[in-house]
Amino acid sequence: MEEHFDFILTTDRCLMTNHHGKEFLGFLGTGPAIGIPESVWKWLACPKMKTDELGRPHQAPYGMRKIEAALIDAGFKAAIIDPDHLNKHLPYAKALMFSHHDYFAFGPPSSTWWGITRREPVNYKSFMQLVNRPEIKKEKERGMKIIAGGPSVWQWLWREDMIEKVGVDALIDGEGEKAVVKLAQMIIDNDPLPKYVYIGADEAPSVDEIPEIKGASVNGLIEVMRGCARSCRFCSVTLRPTRYYPLEKIEKELMVNVKNGVRHGVIHSDDVLFYGAVGIYPRPEPLIKLHKLVKKYYKTIAWSHASLAAIRYSEEKYGLISKLMEIVYEDENQRYLGVEVGIETGSVRLAKEIMPAKSAPYKVDEYPETVEQAFKIMHENRIIPAGTMIVGLPEETEDDVYKTIELVDNLRPYRSILVPMFFVPMGYFKNKDWFTRIKLTEAHIELYRKVFWHDVYWAEDIINNFYMKGPLYYPVRMTLKIFLRVAKRMMKKVEANLESYLKK
Repeated sequence: MEEHFDFILTTDRCLMTNHHGKEFLGFLGTGPAIGIPESVWKWLACPKMKTDELGRPHQAPYGMRKIEAALIDAGFKAAIIDPDHLNKHLPYAKALMFSHHDYFAFGPPSSTWWGITRREPVNYKSFMQLVNRPEIKKEKERGMKIIAGGPSVWQWLWREDMIEKVGVDALIDGEGEKAVVKLAQMIIDNDPLPKYVYIGADEAPSVDEIPEIKGASVNGLIEVMRGCARSCRFCSVTLRPTRYYPLEKIEKELMVNVKNGVRHGVIHSDDVLFYGAVGIYPRPEPLIKLHKLVKKYYKTIAWSHASLAAIRYSEEKYGLISKLMEIVYEDENQRYLGVEVGIETGSVRLAKEIMPAKSAPYKVDEYPETVEQAFKIMHENRIIPAGTMIVGLPEETEDDVYKTIELVDNLRPYRSILVPMFFVPMGYFKNKDWFTRIKLTEAHIELYRKVFWHDVYWAEDIINNFYMKGPLYYPVRMTLKIFLRVAKRMMKKVEANLESYLKK
């Protein structure tokens, strides 16, 4: 007899995938297909995941693994199910639980792609196809509950029409490990559900209350801490308390991934270099122990996020970046390390307004210098950053944009991918209107143009020398090269007719 579950967790194909084992390719899923057929674009960004006979994916998004573990530990029959296998389980489910990083493509960089191209991003289309499936509507009418959570649950509040259309019974906003167990019990008891559950700092789970994952996470991602001490006004992470996972807890999740055949992974934190820190000051000992532990299990690793000030301080104070890379590159398995870093702006004035602690312990007046020094350190240590920038902040002026352009010029010597993104109302800015294409100025267009040529130059270098090496990746590597050639031709056409483009 086939096993069924009371609580099914799922998401659409753009997240239920391992992006060919290369996390950065997932960024392509946040945009529309450009220059190549959408089917090829989706294969490149989000290929199908292997599943077992029940439709449980070989790897699943880490946050969903945490919620699955919380439900299982509480005694509920719960499982993450691949979207292609929902049919066999929906008729028996008491609740269907959605999670997503960007439900309606309001977040960066989806909104940036959408604003510039005026075309729906692949991730938006993919999620809409999922929630509009007739079998979900059928089981909803039967009485199945629908719950939505995850880091972008706030987007449902901007799409109340979709709450009604899909029939969402409850939204969980925040770290949901404890809240989801309470809701599950209410569903079992047939009690009415609250429409919106917000988990504030006082209600966030302690380290001991955060369960260890039961199955492999996408690309071996494992969390090492939660929260951030910098308090940037545009970021929701600063609203959470800071908690460090002990090495024993981290090792348990590493073992889960390795047991399931995942030997390449991502160390996840909103700033990896803050692991074991005292405030904003990184400490060598806990970071060295962490990296030695992770490399004991994984052949290659990446960092999910790191701050530029922490990179500069760690290297200048302790030579720590060099020491960590000695651990990372100690064998022949790894030649580079990828990471996402937040540049945000090149304007000192704007940095003082929205993120005065972003450059600490360096003076905020030195912020552009801190960015450059950190990029230099990463370049010398074969760390390849994806540097995000925020376009259209509420306090932004034209001079601020030109300061960012100047910074982009200064970063040209350093191997990196730069990603300018429209401002999205998060953190303390939730009540602001986010930036739309109609507010683009000539300065913004110039910024995007500069970034484009920076990225093309370094993308070709990265693909040729670091990324997607080996015969197995040949089709993906060649598709990326074709995309770059097409993109360059398209940009040259735009530049040739820039004035008319600005009037569109």
